Amino acid sequence: MLERKDLVSIEDLSKEEIEHILDTAESMKEILYRDIKKVPTLRGKTVVNLFFEPSTRTRTSFEMAAKRLSADVINFSATGSSLAKGETLRDTVKNIEALVVDAFVIRHSAEGAAYYISKITDASVINAGDGKHEHPTQALLDVFTIREKKGKIEGLNVAIVGDIAHSRVARSNVIALKKLGANPILVGPPTMIPPFVEILGVDVAYSVDEVLPYADVIMMLRIQMERQKSPLFPSIREYSRFFGLNRHKLERAKRDVIVMHPGPVNWGVELSTDVMEFESNVILEQVTNGIAVRMAILYLLIGK
Repeated sequence: MLERKDLVSIEDLSKEEIEHILDTAESMKEILYRDIKKVPTLRGKTVVNLFFEPSTRTRTSFEMAAKRLSADVINFSATGSSLAKGETLRDTVKNIEALVVDAFVIRHSAEGAAYYISKITDASVINAGDGKHEHPTQALLDVFTIREKKGKIEGLNVAIVGDIAHSRVARSNVIALKKLGANPILVGPPTMIPPFVEILGVDVAYSVDEVLPYADVIMMLRIQMERQKSPLFPSIREYSRFFGLNRHKLERAKRDVIVMHPGPVNWGVELSTDVMEFESNVILEQVTNGIAVRMAILYLLIGK
C-alpha cells in the first residue's frame, strides 16, 4: 500500500513509490484482458469523479478503473450543479463527503484545488489535473507506457514537444522522468517555454529537428489555446512546420523511437495524419494503460 491518503502531486512521490505504482499497474493490466474484466477488490467503496473542466479520457478512464475494481462511481459535473447557485467548492465537497464516500478524483482549473480539497476531507483525493500545475496520473501512465515499450526508463532521452508553458502534463512528466533517471528535453517556440526553465534541470531545444537524431521517446503536446491570453506563434501552419511531427521527419529519428500524446490530438497541427499508422505510435496504448495505472492508484489508496 502507499503510505499516504492522497495523490496530489508527482513531486510528493518517491522513486520507490512511483515504481510500486507501476509494478501494481502491471498486475492490474492483466485483468483488462480476462473474459470477466472485473475483480471484487473495491466492492463497497465509493469513488466520486469531481470534474470542473471538460474531460474525455481521464474521466472515463477513472470511471472504468473504479468499476473494474467493483467500486461504486458517482460522476459530478459542475454544469447543472448548485455551483450555479453560488455554492462554494468547500460546500460542494463537504456535502458529497456527507454521502459517505471513499475517494474524490478532482479536476479543476485552479492550481492547488486538489491540495485544498485534500485538507478538508477525510476521503482520499486524487488530482486529475489542476490548472497548469500538475496531472500526476497522466505522467504515471506515460512512464508506465515507456517502461513497457522500452523495458526501462533510466538513461532514455525523452523529448516533450509543444506548449510547455501551459502544460500540467509536461510538468508532471518532467518530475517523474527525472526521478526515474531519464533525460527530459523540452522542445517548443521560445514563447511556449516557461521562464527560468533551467530550474527544472532539463535541456531545451527550439525545433523538433534538433532532437530527432537522439530522442528515444517523442511526447507531443496539444496547443492549449484556452489557457493563452494572446497568440504565441504567427500561424498554425508555421507552428506545424517547425514543431509538428510527420512521417517524413520520423525517417530521421531513431529506428526504435516511440511517439506519444496525452490527447486530445489536433491532427494536422502537432501530428500529421500519416503518423496514425506509424508502427511506433503508442497513443492508444497510453489510453489502455491509463485504466491499469488508475486501477493501481485506487487500489493502493483505498483498497485497505
